[in-house]
Amino acid sequence: MLIHIGFGNIVNTSKIIAIVSPESAPIKRLVQGAKEKGLAIDATQGRKTKSVLVMENSQVVLSALLPETIAGRVQSMQGEAGEAEDAEEE
Repeated sequence: MLIHIGFGNIVNTSKIIAIVSPESAPIKRLVQGAKEKGLAIDATQGRKTKSVLVMENSQVVLSALLPETIAGRVQSMQGEAGEAEDAEEE
């Protein structure tokens, strides 16, 4: 399932390990290390990074949306998928 993370950028929700705030020192080091290794994907369109998505393949995706916003979209999509499956079973 794909989720919109802002400015027309979309990620695969099944590959997300964590959605975190970029404010802590360990996350800043994680992002810097990913940039140095070429594993960072900047989806902020020049805006301030408000969330960092840690992916299964060690890539990090930077988004200008708050972690709560992205998490809400993921939960909403999962809820819709569950409702569609329930409707198919009936």
